[in-house]
Amino acid sequence: MESFKINDKSFACPVDLTLNTIMGKWKPVILNNLMDGKKRYGELQKLLPNVTDRVLTKQLRELETDGIVTRKVYPVVPPKVEYSITDRGRTIKPILDAMCDWGSKFKVD
Repeated sequence: MESFKINDKSFACPVDLTLNTIMGKWKPVILNNLMDGKKRYGELQKLLPNVTDRVLTKQLRELETDGIVTRKVYPVVPPKVEYSITDRGRTIKPILDAMCDWGSKFKVD
């Protein structure tokens, strides 16, 4: 299989690209929460209480850079920022659903 480049990043194969896009402890969980609709940063913090601000911000920025998530800033005080899934990001839903199914079957009752 031939390697390829996207946005100045090289990938060995499509699986490498997929893992690079959703890799990270919190990215799949962030995406799963955004599938339900747009969320403010504070809402994501509450949904992911074990993630640090630094990591949440970093992973959201990476998802935004990859065109998976969009960030909308409202010009109000205090600042209001909303994150939502893009059309490209919605295409990841079957992968997240498969991960959820697998996790549900794997968990110990």
